[in-house]
Amino acid sequence: MNAPLFKGVITALITPLRDGNVDEDAFARLLERQIAAGVHGVVPMGTTGESATLHLDEHQRVVELAVKVAAGRIRVIAGAGSSATDKAIDLVRYAKTVGADGALVVTPYYNRPSQAGLQAHFEAIAEAVQLPVLLYNVPGRTGVDLANETVAALAAQPNIVGIKDATGDLGRIGWMRANITEGFALISGDDASWLGYQAAGGHGVISVTSNVAPEGMVALYDAVEAGDLETARLWQDRLIGLHRALFLDSSPSPAKYALAKLGLCAEEVRLPLVPTRADVRPLLDRALAEAGVA
Repeated sequence: MNAPLFKGVITALITPLRDGNVDEDAFARLLERQIAAGVHGVVPMGTTGESATLHLDEHQRVVELAVKVAAGRIRVIAGAGSSATDKAIDLVRYAKTVGADGALVVTPYYNRPSQAGLQAHFEAIAEAVQLPVLLYNVPGRTGVDLANETVAALAAQPNIVGIKDATGDLGRIGWMRANITEGFALISGDDASWLGYQAAGGHGVISVTSNVAPEGMVALYDAVEAGDLETARLWQDRLIGLHRALFLDSSPSPAKYALAKLGLCAEEVRLPLVPTRADVRPLLDRALAEAGVA
């Protein structure tokens, strides 16, 4: 049996900011908290890390810092997507240079390539840099959907080792399990539907919620892995309000609000994002209480 390279609870890390700059001390504290909670990996510089608005030198520094702080204790999968293939290659190459375990590469956004273009994009990256790549399909943000058949074709590439599926479509995993070689990591990118995805044969989640409630997410994963769906459902019931509340405003503003309440970082985000709306804050407070996060 071929085990996937990446699995478990993998946190899509926020990037703490203070006075317009990356707060490296807060970042290190947040990452240490994740490791102590038992998560299996982290993604610095994904969507939740505000990769779209950080400068290249900031992006590279955050990836480098994540690798340094993790120090081999958990997997570090660097966000490395771009709408330009050559830029994505540069980001993946940098991730390899500083010692990341893999790269999370989103489908090109805005230019909306065809399926042939998407396949060529990912193949060019996989051929250019010898680093494990997770595909990232999030059509709600990018405007393009990576078709199941394209994923299957890309899975033949040795460096393409799995997918983060943020479509929320639970029908996809069954098709992929039936049509893609065992060992290809099937990772949910949707916290609210993750339990269903995991029960259908998924290998883990790249999670926003685990920024705030890492212990609960790890407990849910452990319950599913142990075949204890009753306990897993109890954890899902406890966390579902938080899953939803963290997306009641533009992410990662709600996650930063929650982490600021916990005293772990500032709420600051970079324009065009703004801090969480006043009407969302009480809903987040209630969701935090229901999840038992203190």
